[in-house]
Amino acid sequence: MTTIDTASDPDTAATTGGPPAVGGSSGGKEPPPTVRDLLRPHLPAFASVVVLQIIGAVAGLAPLLAVVELGRTLLAPGAVDHRHVWFVVAAGVAGLLVRLVFTAASSGIGHLVDGHVQLAFRRLLAERLGRVPIGWFARRRSGELAKVVGDDVSAVHPFIAHAPGDLVAAFVVPLVSLAYLFTVDWRLTLITLAPVVLAVAQVPLMMTPARQREQLEFDSAMGRIADSVVEFVQGIAVVKAYGGSERAHRRFLSAADAFVGTFNRWVHGMSRPAAGMQLALSPPFVLLVVLTGGTLLITGGGLAPADLLPFLLLGLGLTAPVAALGHGFDDLQAAGRAVGRIREVLAVPPLPEPDRPTAPNGHRVELRGVRFGYEDEREGHEGRRHEVLRGIDLTLEPGTVTAVVGPSGSGKSTLVKLLPRFFDPTQGAVLLGGVDLRELGSRELYRTVSFVFQEVTLLRATVAENIALAVPQADRAGHDAVVRAARTAGIHERILELPRGYDSVIGEDAGLSGGEAQRLAVARALLADTPVLVLDEATAFADPATEQAVRRALTSLGGDRTVLVIAHRLETVADADTVVFLADGAVAEQGAPAELLAMDGKFARFWRHRRAAGGAVEGAGAGAGERTTGPDAPRDPDPTTAPRGGETR
Repeated sequence: MTTIDTASDPDTAATTGGPPAVGGSSGGKEPPPTVRDLLRPHLPAFASVVVLQIIGAVAGLAPLLAVVELGRTLLAPGAVDHRHVWFVVAAGVAGLLVRLVFTAASSGIGHLVDGHVQLAFRRLLAERLGRVPIGWFARRRSGELAKVVGDDVSAVHPFIAHAPGDLVAAFVVPLVSLAYLFTVDWRLTLITLAPVVLAVAQVPLMMTPARQREQLEFDSAMGRIADSVVEFVQGIAVVKAYGGSERAHRRFLSAADAFVGTFNRWVHGMSRPAAGMQLALSPPFVLLVVLTGGTLLITGGGLAPADLLPFLLLGLGLTAPVAALGHGFDDLQAAGRAVGRIREVLAVPPLPEPDRPTAPNGHRVELRGVRFGYEDEREGHEGRRHEVLRGIDLTLEPGTVTAVVGPSGSGKSTLVKLLPRFFDPTQGAVLLGGVDLRELGSRELYRTVSFVFQEVTLLRATVAENIALAVPQADRAGHDAVVRAARTAGIHERILELPRGYDSVIGEDAGLSGGEAQRLAVARALLADTPVLVLDEATAFADPATEQAVRRALTSLGGDRTVLVIAHRLETVADADTVVFLADGAVAEQGAPAELLAMDGKFARFWRHRRAAGGAVEGAGAGAGERTTGPDAPRDPDPTTAPRGGETR
């Protein structure tokens, strides 16, 4: 499971949750908001866009009608009324100017509304994602969320900025044109409508279940090829180091080939109706239909030659808006699917908060009959449970350090993430100061609990701001507290080497290694100074000297601090007051390190095995638990003589 280092600041740490627990408190699944719900605050602006577009669309017919009237006037027998001609010209020019002004205003307001809607969507997504369980993130690719917050929100642009104008033009212009043409000749009007009817008849063929299924497959193929690219690029160093570049490249090519096949099926299915629509609405076809029908009526004596002119002009104006709407059909469909994915994210139930939070009485931590299971999200396995923790009973007294030890897959990471409430137990309860965590408000919880995990996330902010994330006022009031925390974590000297020291911005002029980033996270936890501290081997990336300094700092923070740590190194186990050995999601053994070794049970065998392997407890792999060998290597600890509590070596 991917772990994220988060500050203990109530405004930021409260954004964490966990994977959906089976049968645990879920907060109730909220129905996804409809498009109307999402757009309701912007409906007045939409109304103004539509009204302006209607005025502009109707005014846009004035130049065409002016040409028609000029043709009739100039072709009529007798003297030409020059005053009438100039009046018609002026009316056409005025209509054109009105169209330009009102359509420009409509487009401008539409794009402003689009900017506000996209901002509101992203804020709403950020607010919701800030309250969903953290495990919901762990079970999804980061690229998927980035697509929703970035690409999918941007894909709404055609729906917001262009669809109102296109829809108005597609309906208002034809209706006004038809009303005028019916006054000229109803028979030729029906003939002029034939291309529009043929084009509209193609739309259902583009929306059949098969076409929609192909579109969904196309979207999925796009996601798979994007994931394969990210995976290939991010893992290129490991792939090359182990000689697997050909295999990794083949995996990317397979995804690309699958995408090409899906794309070809989609294009093949859409090409016929799309081509039929474009042909029916093309100017040559429209002119051919109108001229053929008009010629038949004129030769039959049923239509004056001058009356053919409005059909030739307005016939093209009749089909052009429909053609424009057809060209934007794919964008509208993509926008609809994007809104659907946005609604899915907004429908994720947040981690429940109590209506009336209860304050804890102290910081004694208890786990009572805790069971936890993940929902199996594989297709065909819905509703099934994958239980990770099975009946955990554990008490963490203030002033003690409890080390959680066990083989991979025993539930260590899941156990420690219950305390900062990254997720809620399926059964049982986790209590802090005698209060169920579900009865604590997030602000109170994260004022009490801070945590550091192996995989650290640093914000794109200054080094000082990253350290002071849990206590922002410490950075605003001055750097003294920040510097003290950095010194204690053994990162101060490295910070001074950066171009601007503590004012260097992570990702711009400050680049830190994995071990340095982890020490920065330790400094963050030290500055937070919470009475409960959760560590997933916070010194896994540190060199031996720095590790010893950080461990001394953590043990000297205060006599009544409650510390829960996943132990990956024997030194950490030896320093603990209590060791909890997990096996298959249950507590197999529990007690002081020396007592457990004397029992010669599972922990003792585990200890001997790891000590023979070089001192790294299960879970610390290459790069995470690097060891120094040779004469300068630290000696393996002897738990019978290791210091306890706040003592230092």
